[in-house]
Amino acid sequence: MTERRPILSGSMFEEQIGYARAVIDGDWVHVSGTTGFDYPTMTISDDVVEQAEQCLRNIEAALNEADCTFADVVRVRYMLPDRTDFELCWPALRRAFGDVRPAATMLECGLADPRMKIEIEVYASRITA
Repeated sequence: MTERRPILSGSMFEEQIGYARAVIDGDWVHVSGTTGFDYPTMTISDDVVEQAEQCLRNIEAALNEADCTFADVVRVRYMLPDRTDFELCWPALRRAFGDVRPAATMLECGLADPRMKIEIEVYASRITA
C-alpha cells in the first residue's frame, strides 16, 4: 500500500479549514499553498519580499519533514494579488529554485487574507536519480 501521510505545520489555518501543510503520497510530496505567516507567532510582514522568504522557509520545513529539499521540486505555483509584486520576489525565488528549474506558473488572484501578498505551492518527487 502506498504511504500517505500528512505533514502539519501548526498553522491555525490547518485546524480551522481542515487541511495539511503537505501530504506525502507515495513518491510525491504535495505542499499546500503556503503564505508568509511565521507559524509559531502567527505574524506576517507587510513586505512582499519578506513574505516570499518566509513562504520558502515554511515550504522548506515541510519538504525536510518529507525527506526532500528544494532540489526535489518539480512544480511550483506562485499566487499574488498584485502581479507587479512578483518581480520583487525573483531574487528569493531564484535562490530556492534557480538551479532546480521546476515547471512554474504565476497567477494573479485574491488570497484568503488581505495581509497575504504571495502564496506558493510546490510538488516534489521523492524518487532519487
